[in-house]
Amino acid sequence: MSDTKPSGDATAAQGRGAFARGWAVLRRPSSRYSLASLVMVGFLSGIFFWGGFNTGMEATNTLEFCTSCHEMRDTVYQEYKKTIHYSNRSGVRAVCSDCHVPKDWVHKMGRKIKASGEIYGKIMGTIDTPEKFEAKRLELAQHEWDRMKASDSRECRNCHTLEGMSKDTQTATAWRRHKGAKEKGETCIECHKGIAHKDPSGAKKEEG
Repeated sequence: MSDTKPSGDATAAQGRGAFARGWAVLRRPSSRYSLASLVMVGFLSGIFFWGGFNTGMEATNTLEFCTSCHEMRDTVYQEYKKTIHYSNRSGVRAVCSDCHVPKDWVHKMGRKIKASGEIYGKIMGTIDTPEKFEAKRLELAQHEWDRMKASDSRECRNCHTLEGMSKDTQTATAWRRHKGAKEKGETCIECHKGIAHKDPSGAKKEEG
């Protein structure tokens, strides 16, 4: 056998040949379409899908969507309209999603997936009468209180922070309780249950 090694020119030629074959496959991975065409179609499809997905997601965060079913419109929505979160001197309104849907994408998706179970309740008529709603109110409220406490009242803190509160514009009692909550590591929902909706019968009120 010959121990002759390929010359430098032969090696370079082989390299160019492999590159040319690879480039040909990339340019035309199928007999009908080039890679550039397929990538462009995939890219544009991704943009349209993502845009449509986010548009639909945001549509489910509107007040109109949240109150489109009578279970919400005739109960908690009527209570919410009487609170400072709905109408106040500054004109800043917190809608349902501001309190019940996280802002960041990861937690938002988790909340949306979990909330999809409410569709089953809608189909089965779990709370489709005032009587059924009142019977489930404490249970539903407790689920939300637990969620908010576990996240350190994340949605409340999107607007309110203990650090940003002014002692001069609060009553002495409110300031003392807020200061105490900060020192104890307590979170908003522990003292502010019923801030936007009626407290369920039998709900334990937290003392500051």
